[in-house]
Amino acid sequence: MKKRVILIVLDSVGCGALPDAAAYGDAGADTLGHIYQLEKPALPNLEKMGLGCIDGMGYPVPTDGEGVYGRAMEASAGKDTTTGHWELMGIRLPKPFPLYPEGFPPEVMDAFEAAIGTKTLCNRPASGTAILDELGEEHIRTGYPIVYTSGDSVFQIACHEELYPPQKLYEMCEKARNILTGDHAVGRVIARPFVGKQKGGFTRTGNRRDFSLEPIAPTLLDAMAEKGLFTMGIGKIEDIFCMRGLAKSNHAAGNPACIDATLEAMREDFTGLLFVNLVDFDSAYGHRRDVKGYAEALRYFDQRLEEIKAAMSEEDLLIITADHGCDPVHTGTDHTREYIPILCWSKEMQGRSSIGTRTTYADIAATIAENFGLSERYGAQSFLDRLS
Repeated sequence: MKKRVILIVLDSVGCGALPDAAAYGDAGADTLGHIYQLEKPALPNLEKMGLGCIDGMGYPVPTDGEGVYGRAMEASAGKDTTTGHWELMGIRLPKPFPLYPEGFPPEVMDAFEAAIGTKTLCNRPASGTAILDELGEEHIRTGYPIVYTSGDSVFQIACHEELYPPQKLYEMCEKARNILTGDHAVGRVIARPFVGKQKGGFTRTGNRRDFSLEPIAPTLLDAMAEKGLFTMGIGKIEDIFCMRGLAKSNHAAGNPACIDATLEAMREDFTGLLFVNLVDFDSAYGHRRDVKGYAEALRYFDQRLEEIKAAMSEEDLLIITADHGCDPVHTGTDHTREYIPILCWSKEMQGRSSIGTRTTYADIAATIAENFGLSERYGAQSFLDRLS
């Protein structure tokens, strides 16, 4: 048994379209593959762990290196953050969260406007940055919150921080979350605070918060907490799981801060799971279809991966994976339904080996559960025996 597992989710770093991707409008999507074709980022540390050895990948394969590598299919219906993270922790959704390509219906918006005491703007799918250019000045003039959605199951509320300080915006999101239940139980309500004076000068701040549904079934986090094992989330993990099953959280914002928080947590002595989300790949580059920025973010993580590995002891296991894709060269601005990479490393590993293609993200939950002597397998297959 490893004393500590460090699970790092590279948000949206998919590695090729799933067999059913066409049903989601994502045929041909390949986040990592297309970034490599266009930018060829040097990722020596990830490559040594086996990144280029994963089925369908075109990255270089160094002659030396240690790690266990593979990829996983999403068994759940959907391609969003909540669905992906829940499946990583053992929950598989039989149907996707509701989508609103025409905007939210009157019964939702009337109830929301009554709850917050004001009218709203937009109520349709939109790019988060473009909508600020379009409606930011009107929002400042009227004070009406900007409500919009996307190709994912989200109810997003954008407000200027001088009109609605973050805490007031969070209270507004909690009211929306209480309304969005039953047939309208969207995966996440997202607070999108921004600053700026006029069109072209509006920017979103780091005070984003996600208000997810509470997990619909027990997760690996719950099982670990019940057994007295330590669990800590970094980044938006606490939002995705409503803090359930987590003993501690550091809601750091942005990849650099989240990596710093990871290294800080690793300096503590604990037995359990450190669960990290690095959101910038998705929010700053994937949705904005910024190939160069995405490639640079991958380079940055690869460089800092050296620090993470150096901070590990012989009693630690590192698992690097993702939650969905967000191909920056794909049409639109939404997530893409893709395989996710699985890269595992510990100090005792010698050489590289493959765990092939897994049929569900939940194999990661099963593996971590087995490592800590838990009986839960979540209808999945552990690959713990392949990690020694």
